[in-house]
Amino acid sequence: MPTLDHENQLRREGFRVIAGVDEAGRGPLAGPVTVAAVVLPEDFTHEVLNDSKQLTEKKRERLYDEITGDASIRWHCCVIEPAEIDRINILQATWEGMRRSALALNPRPDAVLIDGKPVKNYPLHQVALVKGDSLSFSIAAASIIAKVTRDRIMLRLADEYPQYGFEIHKGYPTPKHLAALKQHGPCPQHRRSFAPVAQLELDLR
Repeated sequence: MPTLDHENQLRREGFRVIAGVDEAGRGPLAGPVTVAAVVLPEDFTHEVLNDSKQLTEKKRERLYDEITGDASIRWHCCVIEPAEIDRINILQATWEGMRRSALALNPRPDAVLIDGKPVKNYPLHQVALVKGDSLSFSIAAASIIAKVTRDRIMLRLADEYPQYGFEIHKGYPTPKHLAALKQHGPCPQHRRSFAPVAQLELDLR
């Protein structure tokens, strides 16, 4: 279960405002990547909050409402659209989201805990934690916000493009999604730089 141990270690090193940062949607063939940054109160604790992948959709939705409705929690979620992902690639898009989401917080953090590996040229002091969403409450909260934000976007896109089944697979390359992609071709929300979409566009020419 997550704790505030890593946040408290940074406080002992002299940092005051510490944000957790996490993303959702690096792997899908369609839709945006979302990145959230969250600053929790120093005395924060929670019995349920965990890595978003370990929770049911219903629990994630409830936690999202709880976190975003708490006036003592500061947060921001950044949405990087498919066109930008295609322009700068998914890794750079994720890193850019990690920069934007943290810098949008007020007051600005002086340190961040990032899920995964270090981000190059990051503008703030960073500590990268592999599987950080299961170690840090701040990262876990960011993972919830990023995941729920993206899932809600994909449900809206499912209404706009019903032929792809986005409400089921959220844009990930499942067999049903790949079959729909082959039958209907890509829509404006598909990432042209991702191999299955790029190859299909070549085949359709």
